[in-house]
Amino acid sequence: MTYIAAIDQGTTSSRCIVFDPDGSVVAVDQREHRQIFPRPGWVEHDAMEIWLNVQSCVRGALDRARLAASDLAAVGITNQRETVVLWDRRTGEPVGPAIVWQDTRTADLVARLAADGGQDRFRDRCGLPLATYFSGPKVRWLFDQDPDLRRRASDGEILFGTMETWLIWRLTGHHITDVSNASRTMLMNLSTVDWDDELLTALGVPRAMLPEIRPSSQVYGEGGGPLHGVPVAGALGDQQAALFGQTCFEPGDAKCTYGTGSFLLLNTGPTPKPSAAGLITTVGYQLADSAPVYALEGSIAVTGALIQWLRDNLNLITRASDVDELARTVPDTGGAVIVPAFAGLFAPHWRSDARGVIAGLTGYVTKAHLARAALEATAWQVREVADAMAADAGVPMGRLKVDGGMTASEVLLQIQADVLDLPVVRPAVTETTCLGAAYAAGLAVGFWPDLDALRANWRADAEWVPQMSTEDREAGYSRWRKAVARTLDWIEKT
Repeated sequence: MTYIAAIDQGTTSSRCIVFDPDGSVVAVDQREHRQIFPRPGWVEHDAMEIWLNVQSCVRGALDRARLAASDLAAVGITNQRETVVLWDRRTGEPVGPAIVWQDTRTADLVARLAADGGQDRFRDRCGLPLATYFSGPKVRWLFDQDPDLRRRASDGEILFGTMETWLIWRLTGHHITDVSNASRTMLMNLSTVDWDDELLTALGVPRAMLPEIRPSSQVYGEGGGPLHGVPVAGALGDQQAALFGQTCFEPGDAKCTYGTGSFLLLNTGPTPKPSAAGLITTVGYQLADSAPVYALEGSIAVTGALIQWLRDNLNLITRASDVDELARTVPDTGGAVIVPAFAGLFAPHWRSDARGVIAGLTGYVTKAHLARAALEATAWQVREVADAMAADAGVPMGRLKVDGGMTASEVLLQIQADVLDLPVVRPAVTETTCLGAAYAAGLAVGFWPDLDALRANWRADAEWVPQMSTEDREAGYSRWRKAVARTLDWIEKT
């Protein structure tokens, strides 16, 4: 039997998972990497540390499965998306730390760019609002700090990539990005699916440093090192990979991934759909020799990271999984509301000036109420995005497929069904990000014949249905919106 591997280069760790033809997990290996916070609002990673960890994960997963690289039909890659790496073409060494998608150092630059044309200045071309989230402004910021870096990039000495580009280059020597990741840079034209000269000029990014844009499912080259001879045959940004792994292949299919942040995506078909409600228009995926499939996305910056904050900063819990047990001990939040705008608010608000609040505190509130409020914070943020998505798409969701680490919390999933007033379905294989990358690679080499074969693999594990009254739901949503209003204008604009 042959297998498919997927590398998941995430925000806090890197993993390699080996899958069998049924899409079931055979083996997993994982390594965490450092989170570097040199200043308030700055978040960095060491790209070389990540590359070494990825190699270790691949070896570890193969060892656990008692397989050799020759037992793999292909490998796919999925990644934290907007994180930026620049490296020297000749030496292969990064020229500095990777700037992570959560980083807000570009806030002043983004404000200056928005002064001419507003936050939606480039939205008609790239589908994205001006925000610290995306890759292009990060590259511009690096050039503003070091003009010689811009010169070297213009001369082709410095290469740019998001994490999948960095890993593909390390594995194959080819400088490639897939269309889903390229659509998150603020440098790609959604309609032409190519780098856009007007965007490159506005952001001051030279074309010479950019990777070639390729479909999400295609053989890019053969791997080296622990993947010697294995076709590297698929790449998808992590949230698009989850959309693909959840087999959301038809317009109207939706999924939400709950991780460090949470991301709700809705398949909108072969035509980009502009958003009037604060969402992102993005490429969902592209199969070889096919047109791109587009999606609407609502990106939420802090969900699982809030649970980590309760654990690491407040010491309210010992393990992240303890939040469920603590939240179960109370029937509600006691009136407390947490809005975790640690790095501003993403969709549908896009307010970099916001900062987190805990509102509604009284002497009655205990740590159990705060634990439940932390879970509700995720659910209400998803509700805001779902409302915006329904307004943009014009079609309400019938159900929500969910995945990611936080879906281990059954308390969260019941709250989510309650506040959405929709069924919430968790699949049997919750590693859908890796599964989507594996599916893309497997399709490219014929390991799976078509999308119908992937649909046949999808199985539900459990479903949660709404139990909350309309009155309680709307009262809770009203409290949430009042708390969100308290987060705004906290950071003074300079």
